[in-house]
Amino acid sequence: MTTPHVVVGPCPIRRSIAAARGPFPLLLVMALLLLPSVSMAAERFDGNWLTTLTCPAKGDTEGYTWKFPGVIQNSNFRAEHGTADQPGYLLITGKIAQNGTAKLTATGIVASRQYARGVLAHQGESYSYDINAQFKEAAGTGTRDKGLGIVGRPCTFDFARQDSASQPAQQ
Repeated sequence: MTTPHVVVGPCPIRRSIAAARGPFPLLLVMALLLLPSVSMAAERFDGNWLTTLTCPAKGDTEGYTWKFPGVIQNSNFRAEHGTADQPGYLLITGKIAQNGTAKLTATGIVASRQYARGVLAHQGESYSYDINAQFKEAAGTGTRDKGLGIVGRPCTFDFARQDSASQPAQQ
């Protein structure tokens, strides 16, 4: 008597394990290898920055330049000039994209009618505007968004990265 010859296919359990291995382990390894570079990109601009705001004279409104410290942490920019809730205060905040572009928001309190444009621009009044900025590793530039272009003036921003030992003073 001959034994029947039975053909057994691949084990279904082994096949499902092999399928689970497929591209997943490779993708996992690739993601883990890329993780440090993503983290480095997010920290690319992190550090202390000197912010220089220049607003030229326009009509009867005098021009001015302010220099004040800022910091970028986790790609979030924050710079303050003056004392919070007091005339002359300015706060600039916003997120910087990995390619260095940023739409920052400036909110402040008018210091003096002498330096502010507009019918409603009186000492102690609040104001705000957007800043279109571009950062690189050690420097950046920005311009005040013209908005409707009725009242504003073409203020510019320069950003300079500071070494960790220097902390710029306000001017």
